[in-house]
Amino acid sequence: MSKICVIGGGGYVGLTTGACFADLGNEVVCVDIDEAKVAGLKRGKLPIYEPGLQEMVERNIKVERLTFTTSYKDGLRGAEFAFIAVDTPSGSEGEADLKYMRMAAEMIAANMTNSLIIVNKSTVPIGTGDWVAEIVEGHLPAGLEFTVVSNPEFLREGSAINDFLHPDRIVLGSTNRRAGEKVAQLYLSLRAPIIVTDLRTAEMIKYASNAYLANRISFVNEIASICEQLGADIKEVAIGMGYDKRIGHSYLDAGVGWGGSCFPKDVKALAHMAAIHGCHPQLLRAVIEINRDQRRRVVQALRDILGTLHGKTVGVLGLAFKPNTDDMREAPAVEIIHLLQNEGASVKTFDPVAMERAKEIMPEVTYCEDAYEAAEGSDALVVVTDWNEFKHLDMARLKASMAEPVLIDGRNIYEPTKMQELGFVYRGIGRGYEKAEPYLPAEILAAGESIELEEAADDIS
Repeated sequence: MSKICVIGGGGYVGLTTGACFADLGNEVVCVDIDEAKVAGLKRGKLPIYEPGLQEMVERNIKVERLTFTTSYKDGLRGAEFAFIAVDTPSGSEGEADLKYMRMAAEMIAANMTNSLIIVNKSTVPIGTGDWVAEIVEGHLPAGLEFTVVSNPEFLREGSAINDFLHPDRIVLGSTNRRAGEKVAQLYLSLRAPIIVTDLRTAEMIKYASNAYLANRISFVNEIASICEQLGADIKEVAIGMGYDKRIGHSYLDAGVGWGGSCFPKDVKALAHMAAIHGCHPQLLRAVIEINRDQRRRVVQALRDILGTLHGKTVGVLGLAFKPNTDDMREAPAVEIIHLLQNEGASVKTFDPVAMERAKEIMPEVTYCEDAYEAAEGSDALVVVTDWNEFKHLDMARLKASMAEPVLIDGRNIYEPTKMQELGFVYRGIGRGYEKAEPYLPAEILAAGESIELEEAADDIS
């Protein structure tokens, strides 16, 4: 068992990291400067929604493996590891703002009383590990030793616990092999590949990974726009692409684009780093612009169908940037709703868990009890977040309550022909709804299975 201090332990990454390390049998103290958040956590009240996290936190508080404090001194007392998991928001030019990182480094140096391994868990610009070491060195009392290790996180909101406990890989960066091995020991029970490299390479692995995934989504959305004009169906195109082992199926879902706390700020930060160091990140800039266009396409589709949005009522299903989270950061719904209101539309909305957070940033929206209330009297309905419950709605009931049966499926969760048979004016993303032949879902055959063809009327030569 190791003693671990998690700085920023009330945030998404910090709390998940702290709870999971505690569940693995370590003694964990989460430090956060937000007094209200810490007070709530001590009572078992979480500031975020993440499946399974509430139960894990309660379980480890009960056995006293997980505690919370606002005191760096208490958190660092006797700790072998200090994980920094503070926020690194985007600055005005897209750069990562490191003010919380600096504060954490200074406070660690001022309060540590024994040798310590400082682990950067936050997503930080390349070179931050060296910068943190300089800050700590400049504030550290004589006689104490420390090492900085980079250990970027790869947690997806909505599946963070599973991602922590069953990772694809663990990335560690350090110039001190012994320190890197000690951090690796914390993860050995997970039986995942452990990549040990230098600080800067570890930091770049995180940025490059997120930028690549964002690029895949923007790429498939670009293809979806072409499919829409040429009468092809992006859902079937993506299936066909994904069976190529060089490509795979992940992150090929066309829709209204990516959001959240990672992809937007990380792609912008990497583009900023590249630009100020003399590179020309055209691809990264295009990835960002394509993503922004996806929101606009939704409003354009509504305008094409309804003629004008002025005085219309639009129901929006889903507010969080993805299912199984209440995170509204860079959520596509925010921009879509803003664009709708800017054109004179009234907006009604429903989300299973994110409405309380949404009310803080969009108080002028009408919040509903369920999807059916959001649809009632609406001139159009837009699906923005693909919550599982939206896939199982009574669509006939939904249509019957609407003023106009216009359905914009921003996540392609419905079959076009079924929606059209129900009487909806249906628009998906890249479904080729106007130019395509009658929709036939792709039939996937097992290996070695053959198709019996009907006998042709004429011989084929």
